[in-house]
Amino acid sequence: MDSLKRDVPAEGACGYKCGYLPDCAPLATAWTPMQQENPPMYEGCEALTRGTLFPGLDLPFKNIINKSNPYAGTPLGELMALWFIIKELQLYLDTHKGDREALKALQETIALEREGHRRYVKLYGPLNITDVELADCYSWVDGPWPWEYDERTGKK
Repeated sequence: MDSLKRDVPAEGACGYKCGYLPDCAPLATAWTPMQQENPPMYEGCEALTRGTLFPGLDLPFKNIINKSNPYAGTPLGELMALWFIIKELQLYLDTHKGDREALKALQETIALEREGHRRYVKLYGPLNITDVELADCYSWVDGPWPWEYDERTGKK
């Protein structure tokens, strides 16, 4: 039992408790870039493809850059980009509450999303069950589903 016992320092000189790492354990430092107020932003489809609205936070894993988006240029792709921008601006405003330009951009994007969503439902059918509110009849089970419909060619 004594052979498993290790000397663990109780408390360091700085007053914080010290943990114990094996000799082979690597040390790491986490780093997160800090955003300034009113940062530049990608356009909607580009943001969705890149995975961030903000070029300053575009740090691709293993330097692999997303370049393709199968929904780019389609009505569903435009809605997806608006949903993504709304979420990104919400997260940004959580830490930058005083950025009035970002708040205005969020409000404008929400208005665009609402109008685009209504138009999409009228043309192609519901995206979720609450969209039957805008329908003349119950069309939730009518096809094609959004992922079955090729919006570029108009075919199933």
